[in-house]
Amino acid sequence: MEKGTLVEFRLHSDRRLAVLERPEGKKHWIVLDERGQSYTLHPRQVTYTVTGQSYKPLEIPQFLKEVEAYLDPSSLEVAWELLVEDSETVDPAGMALLLFSDQSPPLCYAAHYLLSEDKLYFKQKGDHYEPRSATQVAELKHQLTVAGQKQREWQEFLTRIQQALTDQAVEWQNSDRGRLEALERFATLGEEASHRMPALETLAALGRPETPQAGFQLLVDLGLWSVHENLFVRRSQIPTQFSTKVLEVAKRCLESPPPDLDVEGRLDLSGLKVYTIDDESTREIDDGVSLEYLEDGRQKLWIHIADPTRWIVPGDDLDLEARRRSTTIYLPTGIIPMFPPELATGPMSLIQGKICYALSFGVILDESGAIADYQIQTSLIKPTYRLTYEDVDEMLELGVLGESELQAIASWAKRRQTWRHSQGAISINMPESSIKVHDDEITIEVLEVSQSRQLVAEMMILAGEVAARYGQAHNLAIPFRNQTQPELPPEEELLQLPAGPVRSCAIRRCMPRSEMSITPARHASLGLDTYTQVTSPIRRYTDLLAHFQIKAHLRGTPLPFSVEEMKELLMSVGAVAQEATSVERQTNRYWGLEYLRRHTHEVWQALVLRWLREHENLALILLEDLGLELAIRLTKAASPGDRMEVKVTYADPRQDTIQFQQLLDREAQPAAS
Repeated sequence: MEKGTLVEFRLHSDRRLAVLERPEGKKHWIVLDERGQSYTLHPRQVTYTVTGQSYKPLEIPQFLKEVEAYLDPSSLEVAWELLVEDSETVDPAGMALLLFSDQSPPLCYAAHYLLSEDKLYFKQKGDHYEPRSATQVAELKHQLTVAGQKQREWQEFLTRIQQALTDQAVEWQNSDRGRLEALERFATLGEEASHRMPALETLAALGRPETPQAGFQLLVDLGLWSVHENLFVRRSQIPTQFSTKVLEVAKRCLESPPPDLDVEGRLDLSGLKVYTIDDESTREIDDGVSLEYLEDGRQKLWIHIADPTRWIVPGDDLDLEARRRSTTIYLPTGIIPMFPPELATGPMSLIQGKICYALSFGVILDESGAIADYQIQTSLIKPTYRLTYEDVDEMLELGVLGESELQAIASWAKRRQTWRHSQGAISINMPESSIKVHDDEITIEVLEVSQSRQLVAEMMILAGEVAARYGQAHNLAIPFRNQTQPELPPEEELLQLPAGPVRSCAIRRCMPRSEMSITPARHASLGLDTYTQVTSPIRRYTDLLAHFQIKAHLRGTPLPFSVEEMKELLMSVGAVAQEATSVERQTNRYWGLEYLRRHTHEVWQALVLRWLREHENLALILLEDLGLELAIRLTKAASPGDRMEVKVTYADPRQDTIQFQQLLDREAQPAAS
């Protein structure tokens, strides 16, 4: 190379032209660009050398101007078509001759420029360029088309994002779904989310922090999420929507009901007066109670349970979907049902005034409240009354004429409760709160232990004992529930605690979890030697399993599930149900904290239940007006059973944080029994 030679080199990937000025050391050269800026280059850094004449730095702009007129990338396609058939290689000078019929320095450089920029027709091999095959070119064209389409979709997506952020109506496209889902995953799972890059790209393009919190806020700003979006549900494996396939199956079931496998054995009990008792908001009505006066003067209790297995068979789409969900989830904002609502609240439910399919448990109790005789029967019933707990309490209190059956059922429920306590049943009466959210308004109601609720609870427990006895007597593989005997504090120690929530809280801490097994065993807190749950088959899959097995045995057909199959089902269903319980608990706590966040001006009456960490003054309190149990760090001396006034000083439900100010200590008073 000589002084005055024009060379091309790259500076931070940018293409530059400069003129050799003088050698620097043994191998390097000092070069000058058109602005007189000097650079030191090694020969390896030179990407092209213009031959045929020498130049001065000030002549570079004119040289580039001459070149620019020939930089048409489409011209390479013509050259490629001429060269590809014989796979001829070509250098920039040869390409200049082919394209421009001239090999002047500007045209040779133009050919070099086109070839070095080309990513489609030619690939470089040393100083020459080889034409790609027709197949390769076709594939590269397809890739470029796809890349171009993606780039257009990306720009259009950002445009729609900006429109949505300025409250303009936006119609999201199918191509947006993947990016929005990535954003949802990132906002839900953070760094644990898979395929995070589209979410990070979106946040970066909008100049927002690349954090899960920023992703959450963007979804809120776009109107796609509520500020109270339930991340507990989203982090779970619980499906919130039914697939089109399942909904179609449900529709066919409604339009063309399957044959009733139990038609020959169904007992017509439609002449009995049937009371269904639930909360007013309940739509899945799965139990009712009756009383039958027998000819010998005795009274028979009937507990009627909805019969959803009338509409499904083990292993069909509806059964598998219910198995996947395991339970209906009850949240303050609504329910996530186990069955499609059209079925669950329709033919599967016990609807007032309509002939309904049921599995009925007929029970005769002795004078003590123990089971003297029982029968289980598939049946037809006609619910007479759709009552709320408040309705029943009022009817029992007033002694409504003509409802002697209801009075008798309530009397048997009391006797039954007394009998269970004589068998070692352990009662834990803690206030229970019901949190509802409607149109962003939060209401919290403390559910009182009323006669109506005790009536229903005792009848459901009775049905569970009957089903378990039947399963045990006939060696059926059903989901028995058992609970080992707890190690309670000594009686004298418990009696030192105030009766009511404080004492119940101490007992509750000692209670082991109930477990499911195909082997019958004692349920300690219920005071029963054997027990199962059968009263909620529309909303609890293990109850449905018991129905499948019991009904098959009643009709004399093989049981749908073997011992091993039942064991496997209980493991998988139990894990999902446990996750659902956790979601319910976390969601209720979220809305409880949100309610308190909105009522920081309120003064709450609190009862100290127990110490969490006494050495840190951390205690568990009960806000008696709300039925909420929360932790507080006490600033004044207190003991379990003391009442005090507290105010919320800070609450952040999203971060699961709440802080209280202890206003006033009050003299310890025993909690209500």
